[in-house]
Amino acid sequence: MNILSKIAGCILLFTAANSYAQQQPNIIFIFSDDHAYQTISAYGSKLAQTPNIDRIANQGVRFRNALVTNSICGPSRATLLTGKYSHINGYTLNEKKFNVGQQLFPRMLQQHGYQTAWIGKWHLGNLPDGFDYWRILKGQGQYYNPDIIGPKDTTQVEGYVTNIITQFSVDWLNNRDKSKPFFLVVGEKATHREWLPDLQDLGAYDDKDFPLPPTFHDDYKNRVAAQNQDMTIDKTMRLRDDLKVHANYEQKGIYGRFTPEQKKVFKAYYEDKISKEFDEKHLSGDSLVQWKYQRYLKDYLATARSLDRNIGQLLDYLDKNGLAENTVVVYASDQGFYMGEHGWFDKRFMYEESLRTPFLIKYPGVTKPGTTVDQLMLNIDWAPTFLQIAGVPVPADIQGTSFLPLLKENPEKVNWRKSAYYHYYEFPQPHHVYPHFGIRTERYTLIRFYGPSDSWELYDLQKDPHEINNRYGSKGAEKITASLKKELKKLILQYKDTEALKILEEK
Repeated sequence: MNILSKIAGCILLFTAANSYAQQQPNIIFIFSDDHAYQTISAYGSKLAQTPNIDRIANQGVRFRNALVTNSICGPSRATLLTGKYSHINGYTLNEKKFNVGQQLFPRMLQQHGYQTAWIGKWHLGNLPDGFDYWRILKGQGQYYNPDIIGPKDTTQVEGYVTNIITQFSVDWLNNRDKSKPFFLVVGEKATHREWLPDLQDLGAYDDKDFPLPPTFHDDYKNRVAAQNQDMTIDKTMRLRDDLKVHANYEQKGIYGRFTPEQKKVFKAYYEDKISKEFDEKHLSGDSLVQWKYQRYLKDYLATARSLDRNIGQLLDYLDKNGLAENTVVVYASDQGFYMGEHGWFDKRFMYEESLRTPFLIKYPGVTKPGTTVDQLMLNIDWAPTFLQIAGVPVPADIQGTSFLPLLKENPEKVNWRKSAYYHYYEFPQPHHVYPHFGIRTERYTLIRFYGPSDSWELYDLQKDPHEINNRYGSKGAEKITASLKKELKKLILQYKDTEALKILEEK
């Protein structure tokens, strides 16, 4: 082969490599924590406006029935990484060590030419694997001046966590290998408890009086598990630690991380204004509970305000740097969250507020702007979808199904699941929610609680969208109950949940 032939061959290989890279879109997955769909204006929220999250919806697709398979932080992240249920990937509970040596889809992206990064909250016990770059929060992370763990060291970084995560993400985007497509997870700390807003957002909602949810005073009649939980705004939410009423600013924990300037501003708001207001009202009984509810929403939404603002900064970066047209952008939370429904905060239960998560995606050239998908989509579906978008073969043992056809075609014409399976494990701490598994269809939810509680619940979401009328065992529900139990067993077998199968078949 002469020198000209060699040069021509190199040019062809280089051109083919560049063409392949251009065909593979970049992917940014913005993954928040405990962000309720009820607080996002793209989902019709009247509580707050989220103009930047809405930009993703307006330019892409809003999934109305995006569901999680285990409504809790760490397991949801493990399901994202593996495309598998908790009982298969081995991470059923928080505060364990996730096996990063198992099959992870970011590693497969790496093997097919992608540069990968995870920045922000990780919360899986072990250090990341399958990423070219990572900078993660220590544990749950801190809102102010958080510890950031890298491959070589742990450093405390001054500032507000959401701003820091955005800056680290932009820095990586600026310095990445620009010859490769990229996959970036932006792992947000917000809006996790204890809801500490950025200083510029303190009091952002103080002029609003939020309406009580219809189920705020739920009496949990005929629902054993709901009667025994420990996640109420009334009894569980703490005045000092959660709502910052006469907080201990000298403690070494949260406030020990503050700079003097940060503490001065924070204390002036919560001590001189909020705590003073609380003292003057002399609250008790239902008036106290409602005051706690108002403060909870105001702190939560103020924390989410920074989240939305930073998402806008990331979207602006893509626009200004010519990346928007070849970058898939996803916004999702690790699960839903209660904003006072049933008198609760937190998640865990297989009820709509915690089962459903926001999920918005814009895929330039593929998604039709401003559309909605109603089909039941699960977080086991995220990994295979990202693989298919990247042109990477999806391993047969991944339990999810790529929802890319729902984006490319008329969703009503796609052969898609009609039922979804769920299994929650963590008991008794921290909120005493009984372990349970169940099935959700387009119309019904059937739940089996086990452990200390051996009980069933059945809801007709069409007639009872707030899930307060447990129809299990009631006259007229026999036929649908039998049908749902049959489908539940089918899903348990399909997803190989041997523990649930044993419980289901107990006499």
